[in-house]
Amino acid sequence: MIQLLTRRVLAAAFVMTAMMARADDAVTTAELDAAISRGVSFLTKSQNANGSWGGPTMTKGLTVYAPLPGAHHAFRAGTSSLALCGLIDSRDARPETRAAIEKAAAWMAAEMPKLRRADTTTTYNVWGHAYGLHAFQRLHSIEMDPQHKAEWARLAQQQIDLANRYEDVFGGWSYLDIFDELATRRPSGIPTSFTTATMLLAMASARDSMGLTLDEKTIKSALAGLRRQRTPDFSYTYSHPHRNHPRLPINRPAGSLARSQSCNAAMRVFGDETVTDEVIETWLQRFIEREGWLDIARKRPVPHEGHFEIAGYFYYYGVYYFTRSLALLPREKHAPYARQLAAILIKRQDGDGSWWDFPLYSYHQPYGTGYALMALAWCRDAMAE
Repeated sequence: MIQLLTRRVLAAAFVMTAMMARADDAVTTAELDAAISRGVSFLTKSQNANGSWGGPTMTKGLTVYAPLPGAHHAFRAGTSSLALCGLIDSRDARPETRAAIEKAAAWMAAEMPKLRRADTTTTYNVWGHAYGLHAFQRLHSIEMDPQHKAEWARLAQQQIDLANRYEDVFGGWSYLDIFDELATRRPSGIPTSFTTATMLLAMASARDSMGLTLDEKTIKSALAGLRRQRTPDFSYTYSHPHRNHPRLPINRPAGSLARSQSCNAAMRVFGDETVTDEVIETWLQRFIEREGWLDIARKRPVPHEGHFEIAGYFYYYGVYYFTRSLALLPREKHAPYARQLAAILIKRQDGDGSWWDFPLYSYHQPYGTGYALMALAWCRDAMAE
């Protein structure tokens, strides 16, 4: 009993120390702008000649399953979309940044309509469709020519229609389709809560900003699938099959730390009134207080080798959807959380200007940097409110 109490006291002290340290962090506008500028410079220098980012290089002894060539088209699509979003959100005025945006936009227009699943075992393309929607939305927002603006909207609608095609039979979206080794025309794999939330939020943003059409049947089944993966404490199990084992480590609040923000945000955006401000803020506080613990898995090369089976690639995903979740709260709540998140991100930036969390061929630095730039740009605006 004494040992148990000691452990609890130490744990509480750790959390309080972390909170006090972050409360003392003061991020200046100059520091924030400098971090964003370094991140933008990394992306402009690392962009491929064809306008995309990343590729099937920098392999290691343990590589992620990636059927050729479709998986890498999907990885590159998602990565390039995130990098492009980061550049646009940065509002960096340098000529080389504008040139990089134009090259990326041309690649997106040519390649995104071709995006499909690699084979019957993988649906990595879903990530490309979701983040392609975000990229087309941003291109649409900065486009001045009405004809070109309409073209970005058309391409975005195409990504929605493609995503509808790949919704899982169980409701929602997955990135693997290996359920019981059954290959079906419509995926019948393992729809995951966070992939579903990612797609739903991308669709909602595209609908609201460009007036695009969503398929109500698809949305309804996706929301039902996501709701089935929710536990009473507003954690979300990792996937559809995991709903039958809600107390496995990966399904508990600790394992759900970086995905519950996106899932709750998606449910809230589509009208779920049970996701209250209190629910949103509870998960924001958990993320800030336990970020150091979540960081333990960052940059580890084996998927799910962190505590509670957390994978490194949850980190910057969680960072970005922290801001999407925070944006749903009243404006007066934004700045305090934004300052804390900005302080964390500035400390996590690498010497070359990039941010990354999981070695994935050569996609990890540009996708991590894209996530971080979007988050920092949002924090900058929130801190100025």
